Amino acid sequence: MNDESAESRDASHEPIAEGGEERCASPDRRHGPERRQRALHGLYYGSFHPRRRELRRSGDALLAGIDWHHPQWLAIAMLIIMLSSLDAALTLTLLQRGAYEINPVMAVLVGSSAVAFTAVKVALTAGGVVLLTVLARLRAFGKIPVGAILYLVLAGYGLLVMYEIRLL
Repeated sequence: MNDESAESRDASHEPIAEGGEERCASPDRRHGPERRQRALHGLYYGSFHPRRRELRRSGDALLAGIDWHHPQWLAIAMLIIMLSSLDAALTLTLLQRGAYEINPVMAVLVGSSAVAFTAVKVALTAGGVVLLTVLARLRAFGKIPVGAILYLVLAGYGLLVMYEIRLL
């Protein structure tokens, strides 16, 4: 390579030796994929190594912007899942006593197997609760805090269980 081409190269992208290690002098030294675009990896990693309790930047209001959630969301999620399980058991008891399932999708499952009905009901509820818990700090439709939706779901299941107990 001649001297002229060496001088015309941009020196900002040249590796610089510092303490025996090479580093790039470029202002953007990121390597690999953008971490904030890998939401599932961030959720998985953050479950075992939580670091972010608050958003660092205004643009971080993404799914993986925070990897630590307040324990109140775990308590609410567990209560919702417990009430959902109790709802499934009470529904099966009421069906044995002559009631019928209003939800047409669940009615098909109840007719086929009580185990399938319970598994699908609790799994669907758990999936929704996990999603709402992860999004608890955000706002739905730009207005409603998602955490408030979790409280509404908890209240709804509480009322449903009380209604089913009254029917017994």
